[in-house]
Amino acid sequence: MKKHFLLLALVAFLSGCASGVKLDEVPVDDRSGSGTAASGSAGVAGLDARGLSGIANAAGVKAGPAGVETMVYFDYDSYSIKPEFQSMLDAHARFLRADKNRKAAIEGHTDERGGREYNLALGQKRSEAVRRALTVLGVPDSQIEAVSYGKEKPASTGTDESAFAKNRRAEIGYR
Repeated sequence: MKKHFLLLALVAFLSGCASGVKLDEVPVDDRSGSGTAASGSAGVAGLDARGLSGIANAAGVKAGPAGVETMVYFDYDSYSIKPEFQSMLDAHARFLRADKNRKAAIEGHTDERGGREYNLALGQKRSEAVRRALTVLGVPDSQIEAVSYGKEKPASTGTDESAFAKNRRAEIGYR
């Protein structure tokens, strides 16, 4: 009887830790199409208000497509790319397809809520979602690296929803 109670308590505990987010399925719309290469590279990808991100450092900063954002923001506990980021991803895909020697690194980030391991996994799923979207748009997989920092490198240190929203992101940077 004692073993059954212990087993039941363990199952109840583990089911309380479960999340409804399916981390193995990344929805990506196939909107591939050829486009012209983006010319110029005035903006520096991967930089934010704090200075340099983990991708862009003083020794290895490379410019991305001019005037194109480098952040994809996500909803809470989600790694689905919103339609509003499609044109940005199209521009990055054209930029990468224009030069096969360009390499992009995508950093996945989460807000501070949740455990370290879960946030690392969710950050990886976010970076993988962006990587898959770029490959659907014709970028060779060999040009893209997807990494996760989970909650370790917040863009904002606040504890309100506005700060959390800034931290739920994937950053595209170039090397």
